[in-house]
Amino acid sequence: MIFIVGPTGVGKSALALRLAVRFRGEIISADSRQVYRLMDIGTAKPTAEDRNLAPHHLIDLLNPGETFDLATFLALARAATVEVDGRGCMPLVTGGTGQYVWALYEGWQVPRVPPHPEFREAKLREAEEKGAQALHRELQGADPARASRIDPRNVRRVIRALEVHRFSQEPPASPEEPERPGPAPLVIGLQLERDELYHRIDLRVDAMMSQGFLAEVEALAERGYVLGRGPLSSPGYRELGLHLSGQLTLEEAVQRTKYHTHRLARKQYAWFRAGDERISWLDGSDAALEERAADLVQAQLSQGV
Repeated sequence: MIFIVGPTGVGKSALALRLAVRFRGEIISADSRQVYRLMDIGTAKPTAEDRNLAPHHLIDLLNPGETFDLATFLALARAATVEVDGRGCMPLVTGGTGQYVWALYEGWQVPRVPPHPEFREAKLREAEEKGAQALHRELQGADPARASRIDPRNVRRVIRALEVHRFSQEPPASPEEPERPGPAPLVIGLQLERDELYHRIDLRVDAMMSQGFLAEVEALAERGYVLGRGPLSSPGYRELGLHLSGQLTLEEAVQRTKYHTHRLARKQYAWFRAGDERISWLDGSDAALEERAADLVQAQLSQGV
């Protein structure tokens, strides 16, 4: 299994596709938004041409009003990995959802616990009264390993972890990684200078608008989906929704989309840190990027993976 990681807009999908063609691979998406139908342009979903070049998995599975969580991702990603490997092909996992990537890499076991709205509302009130750190301290006492993986400021994820602990019959998460029968999977990380990354993001947002992103958002609203909620809280959907409701000009909505995508990229870098020894970092602007990545893959394959 090969992982290709990094922030949005850095070129992960393009590299994964080239490597899939080169090494007879199939791509498993670790993107929490590309699983949704009708969200094609705003999630930079692979095109029909891309999918003809290499099979893609975990794309277009649900409608935007449905729930997709880590436990569901892991079950589907592991099944896809077995399926791809069974065909003698190489699984290439790529996406910017860091929690999904590391959960699959490290072999997390996540209980399937349904949502409990009353519990969540009570914890939200508690966070407002006592602060986010109080909830995180509670999680540290209940499940230290899971708490270590969650930013204390991410109240939603802290509450979900507390919910899993409260309503699951499973023991707390193990802090240890599972033993592997061979070398650890290769993780290729792509990075860019911050200004260059922001420039690429801005160009991509402009391209999305030219491709019909506004019409995509309008069609979702006409179907009754609430823009800014659930998967439709992703950059662009909320902002263009505010434009459609008359609260922003189109220019303002586009500019806010770019800004919020920059912020998303910064959050993703927190999952994929430059000093992480598990990651083999490459420069996303390197003209020889594909060759350097192919050398890493070939070296990994030579170890019997």
